[in-house]
Amino acid sequence: MRLNEWRVKAEKKLELSGITTARLDVLILLEDTSGKERAWLLAHQETMLNQKQLKVLNKQIDRRALHEPLAYIRGKSEFYGREFMVTPDTLQPRPETETMITCLKNLLYNKLDISKTRSWKIVDVGTGSGCLAITTKLEWPDARVYATEINKDTLKIAKQNATKLKAEVKFYLGNLLEPIYTLQPTAYTLVLLCNLPYVPNSHTINQAAMQEPKLAIFGGEDGLDLYRKLFEQLNTGLEFRVKGEKNKLIYIFTESLPFQHKALANIAKESGFMHKKTDDFIQVFQNEG
Repeated sequence: MRLNEWRVKAEKKLELSGITTARLDVLILLEDTSGKERAWLLAHQETMLNQKQLKVLNKQIDRRALHEPLAYIRGKSEFYGREFMVTPDTLQPRPETETMITCLKNLLYNKLDISKTRSWKIVDVGTGSGCLAITTKLEWPDARVYATEINKDTLKIAKQNATKLKAEVKFYLGNLLEPIYTLQPTAYTLVLLCNLPYVPNSHTINQAAMQEPKLAIFGGEDGLDLYRKLFEQLNTGLEFRVKGEKNKLIYIFTESLPFQHKALANIAKESGFMHKKTDDFIQVFQNEG
């Protein structure tokens, strides 16, 4: 079957299933299977697809027609220009989360001394696929980067991504900050990257998202249960009692829906953290001490 003939057929099947990104999805799967870039595929639409390629592609289209996330079908997803392995045990990286890296970059280059990266301890809380922690380490190799994750199968994927991308991140299994209470954060600057589950339980999500791990999506009645727990741990964890400590900056980056920002800022304020910046889904907080 010719490439163009199969492409038109596949796009129609996805469109009839309600997939709004049918054309893009088909081209991405063709790129993966053929090993050719998109421009080449569009310029050589008379190319014949062999039986092996057709078997793989047809199976993938059947899965996508059932609204399985494209990242799970491919077994990978892009984040900040890098490719990460993803499975049904991990939430697929979202473009909006890349804004957290951009905000971190602005902080580190504009507010802090870039020459002192060795004094930074950066913790990705609830790392998932590891995309935030790994990207941070690769962007700032001198920083000490840690990551926590409560699900052991998810943590295994994060570790594999770190190995593949050659990022020296220390991973810990456990609930939010609990695994790193004993880190002895004597560094001048501690940064927490927190993309925790924040969708309210009653919130409607699309069919593809319904196939992702629910514990990584929903965050309670108002979506902020895990953030409340996080700030509670900051104030009760032996090594994270930050009030009154001098010469120790603590920044917290969070991701949540815009309508949750005011409530999340109030939660942070009650724990001694003031709102500093908002950019799309991302908020930045800093300790008062």
